[in-house]
Amino acid sequence: MRTFASPSRYIQGEDALFENAKQILNLGNHPVLLCDNTVYQIVGKKFQSCLTRYGLHVLHVSFNGEASDNEINRVAALAEKDGADLVIGLGGGKTIDSAKAIADLLGSPVVIAPTIASTDAPTSALSVIYTEEGAFEKYIFYTKNPDLVLVDSKVIAQAPKRLLASGIADGLATWVEARAVMQANGETMLGQRQTLAGAAIAQKCEETLFADGLQALAACEAQVVTPALEHIIEANTLLSGVGFESGGLAAAHAIHNGFTALIGDIHHLTHGEKVAYGTLTQLFLENHPKEELEKYIRFYQKIGMPTTLAEMHLENASYDDLLKVGKQATIEGETIHQMPFKISASDVAAAILAVDRYVNSL
Repeated sequence: MRTFASPSRYIQGEDALFENAKQILNLGNHPVLLCDNTVYQIVGKKFQSCLTRYGLHVLHVSFNGEASDNEINRVAALAEKDGADLVIGLGGGKTIDSAKAIADLLGSPVVIAPTIASTDAPTSALSVIYTEEGAFEKYIFYTKNPDLVLVDSKVIAQAPKRLLASGIADGLATWVEARAVMQANGETMLGQRQTLAGAAIAQKCEETLFADGLQALAACEAQVVTPALEHIIEANTLLSGVGFESGGLAAAHAIHNGFTALIGDIHHLTHGEKVAYGTLTQLFLENHPKEELEKYIRFYQKIGMPTTLAEMHLENASYDDLLKVGKQATIEGETIHQMPFKISASDVAAAILAVDRYVNSL
C-alpha cells in the first residue's frame, strides 16, 4: 500500500493564534492548554485570554519539559478530571509530542500551535518519547494526524535564530532520508510505501531550505516577517513534517537517537543540531560525491550547525563511546533499517569519525 498523511488543516501567518478561535471552537470548547512557563509568559497568557473571550473554558497546565510517559499520564489525568474535550499543545517539539499523546489517551481532538520552527513535529501522527533523563525511548504512532495546526509567523519571528536554524537542519534531513527509503523501496513512518506526493514534498523541502534559509535567518535576527521567513517556516514545519512522515526516515534520525546514549554536554545541543551531524554521517555511509557533501557542510557552517566532533562536544569521545551511538542507532525497529543496505554499529562509529576528519581537512 502507498499512504499519504497530513493534518486536517494547516494555517500559517501573522497573528494566526489570535484570529482562528472559531476553528478551535469547531473542535471543542473546554481545552487543556499545555505549555511551559516561559512560553506561557511570552504568548500563552495572551492566547488563553483570547480563547476565553470567545467563550472557551481553558485549563492551563504547565509542561515540565520532558516528553515522558510520566508527564503524559500526569497531564492526561488533570485534563480528564477537569472534563477537557480538546488538547492544545503550545510550544516546542517536546510539548507538541506530549500534547498529541495526551489527546490520544483522552480520545479528544488536538490543536498544535508551535512557537518555534525548530522541528517537524507539529503535523505528524507520531510522538518521540524520552525517558525522564532525556534518552530516546520509543515512537508512539497514532491513527490520525493533528486536527488543526496553527503557526503564528509573528511569534516564530521573535524566537532565537538558533532555533530556526535547527529547524532548517532538521528539514534538510527530510529529502536525504526519503531518497534513501525510495532507493530501498522501504517503508515510511506510516508503515507503508511512499507516494509520489510524499517524495515530491520532501524534495521541495530541501530546495526551499537551500534557497531561502540564509535570508530567513536574517529576518529572524531582525525579528521581522518576510516572504523568505514564511517560506522557511512552512518548509521546517509542513513540508518537512509531511515529507518525513510520508517519505520515511532512514539513518540520519536514527543516529540522532543514537547520540542520546551518551552523557555530557552533547545534550545541550538542539534536536536539529544533532540531526545535522546525523545527516552528514548518512551521506558518508552512502558514499555521496564530495560536491554534495561539501554543499551540506558549507551550508551547515553558514547557519551555525555542528560539523565536527568538537562542535558536538564529543572531542574527547572514545571509539567505544561512538560504538554506543552506533548500537543505539541500530537497535531493532530503528529507521536506519530502511536504508538500501545493511548498516552495523561499527559502520556508524566509523562514519561519525570520518565526517569529523573530513571536515577538519577542508
